[in-house]
Amino acid sequence: MIYDALIVGLGPVGATLANLLARRGLRVGVVEAEREIYDKPRAITMDHEVMRIFQACGLAHRIEPFTAAHPGTSYLGVDGGVIKRVDSQPPPYPLAWPPTGSLVQPAVEAILREALAATGNDVFLGVPALDFAQDADGVTLAAGSADGPERTLRARYLLACDGANSFVRKKLDIPLEDLAFDEWWMVVDVRVLRPVDLPAKSIQYCWPERPASFVMGPGNLRRWEIKLLPGEDPAEFGRPENVVRQLSRFVDPSCIEVWRSAVYRFHALLAERWREGRVFLLGDACHQTPPFLGQGLCAGMRDASNLAWKLAMVVRNDAPDALLDSYELERKPHVRTVVATAKQFGLIIGELDPAAARRRDQTLRAQLERGEAETIRQRYIPGLAAGVIDPQGSSGVAGTLFVQPRVTGPAGAGRLLDDLLDFRFLIATASPDAQAWLSPAARETWRRLGGERITITQAREAPAGADGEVLQVVEDDGLFAAWAQGHGCKAAVVRPDRYVFGVANDAHELNRLVAAVAACVLRQPAHAHAQ
Repeated sequence: MIYDALIVGLGPVGATLANLLARRGLRVGVVEAEREIYDKPRAITMDHEVMRIFQACGLAHRIEPFTAAHPGTSYLGVDGGVIKRVDSQPPPYPLAWPPTGSLVQPAVEAILREALAATGNDVFLGVPALDFAQDADGVTLAAGSADGPERTLRARYLLACDGANSFVRKKLDIPLEDLAFDEWWMVVDVRVLRPVDLPAKSIQYCWPERPASFVMGPGNLRRWEIKLLPGEDPAEFGRPENVVRQLSRFVDPSCIEVWRSAVYRFHALLAERWREGRVFLLGDACHQTPPFLGQGLCAGMRDASNLAWKLAMVVRNDAPDALLDSYELERKPHVRTVVATAKQFGLIIGELDPAAARRRDQTLRAQLERGEAETIRQRYIPGLAAGVIDPQGSSGVAGTLFVQPRVTGPAGAGRLLDDLLDFRFLIATASPDAQAWLSPAARETWRRLGGERITITQAREAPAGADGEVLQVVEDDGLFAAWAQGHGCKAAVVRPDRYVFGVANDAHELNRLVAAVAACVLRQPAHAHAQ
């Protein structure tokens, strides 16, 4: 058996990646050192892009009950007043899902693993990776455990999702760039057992005597993160009696039960290389971020989504191997920006000098009162600045996320757009006329790309003379119409991971975009000429 991809690590990133690849028809093998899912929450915050990635796995609607919309975060200064706010983007939601949310990680992982098992791909649990070697044609992995046979597995590509202490990264001797954040914090997850007075929003307690965070989770899950002060011993600080002592500053301990407590060093790290030949690093194996922007899990999921469609194009559609180089080109600057922002937030929260904290409060409160402070969390998350996007820029919309309206289509009303589509390239237009802009050469190129086409209209009747190759839908919420009007375009070329490749307002531009996509992902790209 030669796998298309071998994944080391079956946490949420590895499991999501395996599902995405399996849905594209790739033969996947997974090795995971642990036999069971870790039964306590670790990641707690996610965003709408993560839900959309779960949707690409066909699982978002199963996962949704184990999530909740994020209520926003208030930063409290020395005097207990609000000095900063970071709220979720208000409706209408551009990706259909709440822009910021929370999840119960063990429940989500169970759904991902169950779905992966149903694909018939091989998952080896309790089987750690021991060694690997790569050559011109693939990677050979040795895996096994003391109580089981050693296995030798062969694949075209090896994908490391094996966490912060990644065996694969260490084996490749890939250094980690230190982005200069290193602090000890205690993380405590609790279940609320009975009604108790707690904030209705997440809170950052920016108090020099003991900085802390309170995070709202789904259902009765709540989290506190409490900073250790200089000279405090992590082992002593994490003792159960001190956990209760620290929590009693915020909540009546009799009203909760501790689900998990652990003392961590929060880091800001970035692998210097994300690809070594046929081996790729994803998630915590190649980047670690302080938790203050809630982007740790999100970053790993974006890695999985970004690499999955490119790997599928190489394996299934004979795209050039060079396409895979765009994974690091796109993701590394994105992660660097997110980590820098999380670090900035952490420095705001964790200030220990009382005088500096009062100056911070004065500055931030004044910015908030003057309306100068950015208060929408999603605006801190960048788009793509380079890679597989329109080389001419498409007026700043290239590299941003495409919207997801709720539509009425052949399967009936109230469907989310992505539920009608596959994990492929897409041309979306506001009218059938714009679909007719495609030249015969461009149509043939689009077929070679395996792309889809869709018209999203406002009219309640199907347009006359509809192209049989184009899915016709009517949007129920006006989201796409507002998006297209806002960007001054009539057509969008969208990547499989739902980032916008580029937008067009006439036949020449649309055909140019098709040719530009082909230049990126076809070995012998065709030229698409405008009619």
